[in-house]
Amino acid sequence: MSMEVGISFTPNWIVEETKTADLGDARLNKRLGNVLEMLNRKPTESIPAASRGWNETKAAYRFFDNPDVTGEKILQPHKEATIERMRKEPIILLPQDTTELDYSSKPETKGLGKLSFERQLGMLLHPTIAFTSDRVCLGVVDSQILIREELRRKDNLHLLPIIAYSLGNQDYQMLCLCIKLTKILRKPTQAELPIEQKESIRWINGYRVAQELAKQLSESKIISIADREGDIYEIFIEASKVKAEGHAEFIIRGNQDRKLATEENIKEHTKLKKKIGNAPVIGTVEFTLPPAKNRKARKVEQEIRSASVELRAPYRPDRKLPNVIINVVLAREINAPHGVEPIEWLLLTSLPVNTAERAIQIITWYLCRWQIEIFFRILKSGCAVEELQLQTMDRLKPCLALYMIIAWRILHMTMLGRSCSKILCTAVFEDEEWHAVYRVTYRCPPPIVPPNLNRIIKMVAGLGGFLNRKNDGFPGAQTIWLGLQRTRDFVIAMEALDASRK
Repeated sequence: MSMEVGISFTPNWIVEETKTADLGDARLNKRLGNVLEMLNRKPTESIPAASRGWNETKAAYRFFDNPDVTGEKILQPHKEATIERMRKEPIILLPQDTTELDYSSKPETKGLGKLSFERQLGMLLHPTIAFTSDRVCLGVVDSQILIREELRRKDNLHLLPIIAYSLGNQDYQMLCLCIKLTKILRKPTQAELPIEQKESIRWINGYRVAQELAKQLSESKIISIADREGDIYEIFIEASKVKAEGHAEFIIRGNQDRKLATEENIKEHTKLKKKIGNAPVIGTVEFTLPPAKNRKARKVEQEIRSASVELRAPYRPDRKLPNVIINVVLAREINAPHGVEPIEWLLLTSLPVNTAERAIQIITWYLCRWQIEIFFRILKSGCAVEELQLQTMDRLKPCLALYMIIAWRILHMTMLGRSCSKILCTAVFEDEEWHAVYRVTYRCPPPIVPPNLNRIIKMVAGLGGFLNRKNDGFPGAQTIWLGLQRTRDFVIAMEALDASRK
């Protein structure tokens, strides 16, 4: 399906993303749109700086103080609008991931939790975001916030008898007794907890969201995508429960070298990486690895291997798990430069991988996961959510939900101009917006026939620093979000100029 057919457009996007809001009061529903429009005006600024005066600032703070205003209720109309966009797509990719939001510099904020170490304060944000197969962002379909009350550490009780043994037999026996009592009284370690009490349950919840969406959108293929942290055995079980029409597929980057079920007449368990590493090469793929910090761009060639395997169920202290059958794709770089670690991806999936074409398609879909990293960058750098000073988590969560909608909008437009280059800019921009951009860019009146979307987005990005040279390609998220802020300023200036002439 072409992108021009698959996506619906509207220039007044704030109305679309809030029209089904139900905050319990019509005035609150209206204010939701007003606050979203205010924050979208200058997403990098503080709430007072983004507002047009004290009255607007005060209205925003009252909005976040209202107990009926929650992050879930704010995101709900956006989720509904996202699902409507998803209905028109044959393939929908749902990457999920976690990022830390660090508020250590604002310790007065009530309700913050621990991050990587004791003095680092903040929260963990875990969204699931919908993309088309062309990587156009459709919206946020789920958002989980984790507040870590304490840091869990592994104990070293098993080492103490070894130390005590050198002290003498009597001391050794006494210490062993103390250890037994300590194990009874101490809190369980992370490994001893049931999965429902672990932080990793967020990955299973994310996949369950994909399953629910698959039931609603039975005509679309729904694919949940996760990085190595999402390599959790219980997800494979969730997927194996439902194999009827309307179930969600998964692609997860492998993290653990899992044991395989014992083959007949073989006593030792084969490991996953050995099994897939010995599989025959079914094809190759080539791509250009982009430059990064301390790394130059280079050509990468990978060999593709695939297999179907039966995983041996891992031990769980509270339940017995069944074996599951999954498919595996290994993409391993060949002829890597001397001294450079080869690029390798081990992908676990429920999708078929029996041909080179299908295996390469799995890799292509998995690479869409990087779009969620761009989303996090927009949220933190473009919307500066870690600079919010709202004193309580009850205020912070709804504000964060609004900025997630703004981050979606920016990421949506970043890819939209590439995938839907033939449509007119009026499908996305109001007349006064593209008129202002055109006037500032070319210093002349706008044409009667609106330019296409690709051209206007490049103009907007030009206001944010995009040079648009021959080999520059398409603008990225940063220049677009900066350009959008300047666009709003130019619209206000044009409106003031026109009013002064009347």
